[in-house]
Amino acid sequence: MDNFKIIYRILRFLEKSMDLEEVDTDRISAEALGISEQRWIAIMEMLIKERYIDGISLKRSSDGYTEVSLSAPRITLRGLEYLQENSLMRKAANLARGVVDVIT
Repeated sequence: MDNFKIIYRILRFLEKSMDLEEVDTDRISAEALGISEQRWIAIMEMLIKERYIDGISLKRSSDGYTEVSLSAPRITLRGLEYLQENSLMRKAANLARGVVDVIT
């Protein structure tokens, strides 16, 4: 699966979870997303670094092991902005495809 689709799925899930008291973190696990644990850790690290998500911490040990703690994951304002921009781009791309279909 494309990394950006995975990022979108994670952010979209956290956006939908804003109405819930508790987030079912199993829904955004590596297994649920169909990716390797290493790829999942790398994506989560990017999302944290870019401040798209909060309430998740990563700790690296000296032997290279990474521990991920999903204490209270939530989407941030930047994450919401990313979703909004991504949705507008997708709509524009679909519209452009429709125009091409009409022309051809």
